[in-house]
Amino acid sequence: MCRICRKLLRFLLISLVLFCLLLVFFRYKYASAIKRLAETQVRNITSDLINDAIDEQIEIGTIQYDRMVYFEKDLDGKITALKTNMSEVNRLKTNILDLINDEILAADSSRLGIPIGSLIFPEFFSGKGIQIPVTIHSVSNSDASFTSNFSEAGINQTLQQIIMDIQIDVTVLVLGKTNSFTISSHIVVAETVIVGQVPNTYFQAGGALNGS
Repeated sequence: MCRICRKLLRFLLISLVLFCLLLVFFRYKYASAIKRLAETQVRNITSDLINDAIDEQIEIGTIQYDRMVYFEKDLDGKITALKTNMSEVNRLKTNILDLINDEILAADSSRLGIPIGSLIFPEFFSGKGIQIPVTIHSVSNSDASFTSNFSEAGINQTLQQIIMDIQIDVTVLVLGKTNSFTISSHIVVAETVIVGQVPNTYFQAGGALNGS
């Protein structure tokens, strides 16, 4: 081996060792900050995807109040009971969770990543520099429940909102390590104004809708 080749090989080996040491130091020093930033970023993107998925289902008419809740009335037209269509609730729960899971796993990877500038002197270089890739590794244990909230909407009028409470366990991969956490989201999926008196039994029970 020629002298120049040996020097070049030595330089490459030294550079590789220094790079590895720098990488180890970087991971040790900024591990907690990277984990925190990656979690925040995935939470924000996931919340946007959940909202977009729900809005799309509302727009195309998949989610409708009168499919989920129906009134029973007496001969005078007075509301005597509010009942939940559990088959419709469970159908919505399954369909929406499947859609959200697919959307999260298909999230544009270009939207994920931590710029090095956000770690080193973030006061000056936040959002700048080479990005540390963040990947959504898996989505598991997704679940949802429906609750109903009542509030006054005027004279002899009551606003009923049906709220979907979503919980999703997400695992992300960053710098060769996985981090798992739970994302919660609360979204109003349907609402209506009830004219007349709301049945006391339903109102006192809190109007809970069990979507499990």
